[in-house]
Amino acid sequence: MGDYMDRVLKLPERTKKPRDYGITHVLDKGLGLFSVRDMISVAGEYIDIVKLGWGTGYITRNLEEKIRIYHDNNIAVCLGGTFFEISVYQDRFDDFKAWLKNLGIKHVEVSNGTINLSMDKKLEYIKELKKDFVVLSEVGIKDPEVVIPPYKWVQMVKEELKAGAWKVINEAREGGDVGLYYKTGEIKKGLLDEIVSQVPHEKLIFEAPRKSQQAELIKRFGPNVNLGNIPWDHVLTLETLRVGLKSDTMKIFGEGK
Repeated sequence: MGDYMDRVLKLPERTKKPRDYGITHVLDKGLGLFSVRDMISVAGEYIDIVKLGWGTGYITRNLEEKIRIYHDNNIAVCLGGTFFEISVYQDRFDDFKAWLKNLGIKHVEVSNGTINLSMDKKLEYIKELKKDFVVLSEVGIKDPEVVIPPYKWVQMVKEELKAGAWKVINEAREGGDVGLYYKTGEIKKGLLDEIVSQVPHEKLIFEAPRKSQQAELIKRFGPNVNLGNIPWDHVLTLETLRVGLKSDTMKIFGEGK
């Protein structure tokens, strides 16, 4: 179908799986196996990573089968950073790591958006986990009243990449109203400018659950910007935004240049 579509329209070039950038990182908040299969049947080629949100993976029935379906379709699976934080909070980190290995999960998210985890300790966990996993670290606080100065945000991103994180996720939560965004959902442009002035955007994943956020980031960085916390039923919508098949970005990419 791709060849036929290329003859009809000229679309921007997208990276192909397995992608190092141009990543779509999807939030699974508890999908059943039928829904997982349906999502993959129509959009699997556009999905790179699925995050089993917060602690949902721990109480999901048929977890092993769900992971197998994703992996069989070249889609990485990780648990939410909150699950990592709980394991640290309860002093069960070694059990957490062993459980991931037993499940065959190769990606892990490291965050400190809820617990009081020092930067030094966070970096130690990243260094430890990178020995066996692909590490996605996350910068940002889930409390909307806590503001991290841009210079400090950038410093954390740099240090976490140096410690061994594959990508650094910029926090937004599932609502897109904290961290990188104001409560209204508008991007904190000063913060964004500061981050990308010092770190290549290809090394970053911007959580962007709202269509307006996705469109703005695509307009700025192009079709292959890394976007995360995408609702599972918005994957095709996001892909149309990436290639100019929706009005929001059509005039950017619509001429096929």
